[in-house]
Amino acid sequence: MSDANQLRISLNNVAEGLALFGPQDKFIQLIEQSTEAKIHSREAELSIRGPQAELGWLEQLFDVLLQLVRNQYPLTERDILYAIELAKDMKADQLLELFKGEIASTHRGKPIRAKTIGQRHYVSTIRKKDIVFGIGPAGTGKTYLAVVLAVVALKEGRVKRIVLTRPAVEAGESLGFLPGDLQEKVDPYLRPLYDALNDVLGPEQVAKALERGLIEIAPLAYMRGRTLDDSFIILDEAQNTTPEQMKMFLTRLGFGSKMVITGDKTQIDLPRGTKSGLVEAERIVQPIPEIGVITFGEQDVVRHSLVQKIIVAYQQDNETKN
Repeated sequence: MSDANQLRISLNNVAEGLALFGPQDKFIQLIEQSTEAKIHSREAELSIRGPQAELGWLEQLFDVLLQLVRNQYPLTERDILYAIELAKDMKADQLLELFKGEIASTHRGKPIRAKTIGQRHYVSTIRKKDIVFGIGPAGTGKTYLAVVLAVVALKEGRVKRIVLTRPAVEAGESLGFLPGDLQEKVDPYLRPLYDALNDVLGPEQVAKALERGLIEIAPLAYMRGRTLDDSFIILDEAQNTTPEQMKMFLTRLGFGSKMVITGDKTQIDLPRGTKSGLVEAERIVQPIPEIGVITFGEQDVVRHSLVQKIIVAYQQDNETKN
């Protein structure tokens, strides 16, 4: 209930207040920084005073956060910031749907969920369509979620194997100068893919699946001349493919297969003057309705909140230059 410029929110117990306020009251501080309203707590009640326009979204925000707390959802700083952003557009209730659905769980039993509306759209598009592009900045979970969905498809018998690949182009060093045989040379490129697999399956299961050929991790050059049936294929770091490589890759799609192509157009490491296959493919495939193209924004970054700020700062700098 609320009077003219005051809103009262009842808590069931002290524990709810603690969960809502966060460690060292961090969550409440974040909320107060984003509003002119003042938040006070007395025993099992929150009292919020401020402009009427602010009270509307704050009521929705606290209603949603309390529901999450009551459902034993462990709130993080990132969740609070995202909830504030959504509440200001009166969309915070969408978080409840988001946190209900588990995609899978890690090998340690921790639930894996979509953490943003962009991620949820990405997950549902991958489930519906055979080819999906996930384009956006670092930290948006593009590769991680694709690997999770690939593992789920393998476990449920919808595909017979997972194929993970990346172009062997990187920032400023050449493969030829790295020590070791081909496998050792290629492994550092594919490390992020191993990390995601290890998180979901656990290192032992990953090793067994690699041995049995259920999971294949290879540089993009190895895809030439193959047709991949009953496979879940992920092309990571696709911004570093040439247009020829991208066309070659997309035409490998076989029956009963799914493809997810992930990349970040702001991190192209190709030699100057070389077009990015990702940029070109995005333009060319746009009219094909059976292909999904999901674009993530900085609001989908699920790493440390500083990562989001860094991405925004670089974007603003680029806009100023241009």
